[in-house]
Amino acid sequence: MQSPKLMEIFENELKDIYWAENAQIKSLQKLIKNTTSEELIAALEFHLTETENHVTRLEQVFKSVGKKAVAKTSEAMKGLTAEAEEIMDNSEKGANCDAGIIEIVQKVEYYEIATYGTLRQFAKTLGLIEAVALLEQTLSEEKDANQKLSEVAIGAIHTEAAFV
Repeated sequence: MQSPKLMEIFENELKDIYWAENAQIKSLQKLIKNTTSEELIAALEFHLTETENHVTRLEQVFKSVGKKAVAKTSEAMKGLTAEAEEIMDNSEKGANCDAGIIEIVQKVEYYEIATYGTLRQFAKTLGLIEAVALLEQTLSEEKDANQKLSEVAIGAIHTEAAFV
């Protein structure tokens, strides 16, 4: 039998990450406009498409548990979005700004990895088989996005930023 309290926590976290993913779409669009590295632009554009899919997948998770997709303001994502704005406002376009963009997007990735990992485990515990599969897919994509950002940073951006 499902724990009503754990199910409530699960649903609240779904609402939080649903808001966060929608906010991430807007943030990534701005970050892409402020990026100069073609490799970073490509990585961010790819992740933007994935993020749009994450929103759709979250809507499927809500549906799988018989709930309407509803967003609840994510204070964590609000803070990360504000930090992204600060980086863009305080950095001249170029390698240093690109390095800052990678930093903030990776912070978002770690937040999302933690959230999706927790949600997946809650879903397993609650016996929500369809939700587990959907959340696992998104978790895997978030980990891949983080790895790709690390590769872009190490490949050229950090070296270039060091000499600007």
